[in-house]
Amino acid sequence: MTLSKRNTPVHLADPITQPQFYRDVAGKRLMAWVVDTILVVLICLLILPFTAFVAIFFFFGLIGVVGFVYRVITLATGSATWGMRLMAIEIRDATGARLDLGQAFLHTLGYTISWAVPPLQLVSIVLMATSNRGQGLTDMVLGTAALNRRAHA
Repeated sequence: MTLSKRNTPVHLADPITQPQFYRDVAGKRLMAWVVDTILVVLICLLILPFTAFVAIFFFFGLIGVVGFVYRVITLATGSATWGMRLMAIEIRDATGARLDLGQAFLHTLGYTISWAVPPLQLVSIVLMATSNRGQGLTDMVLGTAALNRRAHA
């Protein structure tokens, strides 16, 4: 990965010359998704009493809304959800920079659309497992990729 004069990346790491950035990322993304799903459900269970338990009638909708907000906020503030942080991966844009709020929103929107249309999610999973950068469908559209987080010196 090349750095600009301001010490910021100017492109994503090359999967051929720098494979360490992509090693085991697909499996880590799966584990991060499990952690994030558990966290979102727990947050929804904490919210439930504050709705006088009315939210039980639209609990899956609540999970969708909370999950969307959770992903946008965590991606915008650290370029990774809490599950991704636990697995030491992060999402970077085509220049290698962390996601901003707009990119985090678009990435989450693409993720949500993929889950809403199962064939798209299937394509995304196959792409993550077979592409040299481990990119899902949303990643390919936005030019983003999940990378192993660099060690902080």
